[in-house]
Amino acid sequence: MWVKKSRSWLVVIIGLLFGGLALSQLANQPVMAADLTYTQPFQNQTTSLSGTSVSANTYFIKVDYWDVKKATFNFNFQLSQLADDQLSDITLSLNGVKFYSFRPEKKTSLQEKQVDIPLRLLSGSNELRINGQILNQAGAKDYRLAQTPANWLTIDDASNVNFEYTLQEPDNYIASFYDHFVGPDTIANAQSAILTPDKPTNSELTAAVYGLSGISRVITTEQQLIPVGQLSDSKLNQRPYQIIVAKYQHLPSKYQAQISAADVADQAVIKYIKLADQHCLIVTAKTDALLIKASKFLANQELMKQSREPIEHIQSQTRTFTSVLQYDGSFQLTQSGQRVTGAGHQEATFMVTLPIDRTNADGSTINLDLQYSHNLDFKRSLVTVYVNNSPVGSQRLSAKKADQNRLSFKLPTDKALGNTFVIRVAFDLELPGDKISDNTNVAWANVLSDSQAKIRSQVNYDLLFSNYPSYFLKNSAYNNIAIVRPEKMSKTYFKTLTNVFNLLGCYAQNNTGTIHFYTKIPDKTVQQNQNIIAFGTPHDNAYLRQLNSQLFFQYDQRYQRFISNEKLSIEHNFGKQMGTAQLLRSKENDKLGILALTGPTELGVYLASTQLNYQRNIEQYSGDAIVVDQDNQHYSYRFKKQANTAEKTSVTKKIQENSHLLIYLGLALLVVLVIGVTLFLLLRKHGLAGGGKHES
Repeated sequence: MWVKKSRSWLVVIIGLLFGGLALSQLANQPVMAADLTYTQPFQNQTTSLSGTSVSANTYFIKVDYWDVKKATFNFNFQLSQLADDQLSDITLSLNGVKFYSFRPEKKTSLQEKQVDIPLRLLSGSNELRINGQILNQAGAKDYRLAQTPANWLTIDDASNVNFEYTLQEPDNYIASFYDHFVGPDTIANAQSAILTPDKPTNSELTAAVYGLSGISRVITTEQQLIPVGQLSDSKLNQRPYQIIVAKYQHLPSKYQAQISAADVADQAVIKYIKLADQHCLIVTAKTDALLIKASKFLANQELMKQSREPIEHIQSQTRTFTSVLQYDGSFQLTQSGQRVTGAGHQEATFMVTLPIDRTNADGSTINLDLQYSHNLDFKRSLVTVYVNNSPVGSQRLSAKKADQNRLSFKLPTDKALGNTFVIRVAFDLELPGDKISDNTNVAWANVLSDSQAKIRSQVNYDLLFSNYPSYFLKNSAYNNIAIVRPEKMSKTYFKTLTNVFNLLGCYAQNNTGTIHFYTKIPDKTVQQNQNIIAFGTPHDNAYLRQLNSQLFFQYDQRYQRFISNEKLSIEHNFGKQMGTAQLLRSKENDKLGILALTGPTELGVYLASTQLNYQRNIEQYSGDAIVVDQDNQHYSYRFKKQANTAEKTSVTKKIQENSHLLIYLGLALLVVLVIGVTLFLLLRKHGLAGGGKHES
């Protein structure tokens, strides 16, 4: 009996042991990442297309570290009320391959169509083209494609592509970490951060904002930004992707243990490490100069993407500057050409970006190099060029020049472009007679790679928010900026700094400019030679106290609140809560600008910065002062009567600028002098000049 019981207990014990071993093995198995989702909005605005045959294109990207399980095109559109659902149709193609056609419903309200995208057609960068045949209601002549504005398709800007995917972990090298860190899903899900010590030095802050700038210029989302913060910030320190920027002696011990002191003896180090479930990139050096040098490596997308090792060593002679070419007045519309196919109205769209410190001047042209099919009706086939939806010219296509046709369109002399604008090249590819073909390849046109926008530009000196941040940039690099900050950097001030450099970084296309941080009032030499960005309250920033008499919105004598001025009456308590962004002209040098982000409280300072973080926000303002209250109500004011600092030019400069007129004037005076001397000599010869002897 005892033996039976002992055997049964033995079986139970062995079973428990094997069960525990099995559970242990299961626990040690890698857990498969759950499916993630990311919705990528298109950059296109809501657009309406008219005509018998309509076509539009848009672009989206697939991130290379995704294992895509499903991709869905969410198509939001509206059709003409006259459309016949039995004849109208819409076809979708991806990267030149058609994959879906459907007939829209016969209703006038906004429609939504969800279409699965074949995964085999996806690449890194993808072109999605929408072709439609929108016909009127059936009638006696429904076989004819009537060219009428009543046939239209409106593509709503809510259209997007949604991805379902699993995430591939970063490989053990810097480029792989960088791809994840700047990935659109990483940023949209608030998983990236740049961290500094709790009491950062000015050089550490300089290095951090260089890094932020380099990343801001390559990210594609305007829904989230990458914050700069402190290592002690519990929320930021939990993010899975971190860049730690610090001098070696200020690194926490867990990071310092990853890099030996010998590694940073006379060089800077950038090293990727994985700690638990966090991916970290350490940027460190023992000296200020080498730390900033390393941050410029970090700000160079090309170098970061080429780095296939877990560690990079940066010496003082390492070449880190970006390879952005200086703007020479021409902008190539397409690198490899763009093709449109199908009879009827077809369009190709191009985005042109000028350096932010320049604007359009008279004499600009758009030069198109075209190629198109020979079988068109050349009496009716046209090409029309639009700039920001305004037509600038139209020409008939030529049969003789179908293989290569060079056309030039001159922009109107008073055409204001801004630094970013859209060029649309619209083709009307008509076939002879009333010929209609289901084969879209029978009519086609190419915009070749030699096509250019020749934009004559001039420097914009207007010190207004409509021109911001051009004053602080030159040739797409930082224009010698001095940042005057509070001595103690709080979480709120880090958020302010993040906002400012998120927008500045979008425009700073290379990393060769200079930034200097100051905690005290900069000396006169700095004020005479550098554009200044100052942020803080007058209690923690002495420079802002000194600047009070120059501010458009000034503080009271105790610096506790803003006081009323000619533009705004300010109630006592309201003046304690608001924040302001003000663009001032430097008293030390009227060719330099000052941006003052200030309020009686840290919150007021931050509120002012929220209008300077994204392009969509700053585009609202045209004045030189912005007021924001705690309810996020914001107002814009114009104080300066003369916004252009270049108008106050010296006599010498005016002479230099008009030297050709002086040459012409000098030549004219010389001609008059020669004629005068000749006449005098002739009169004297014939005795008619005064003083000669007369015969009786």
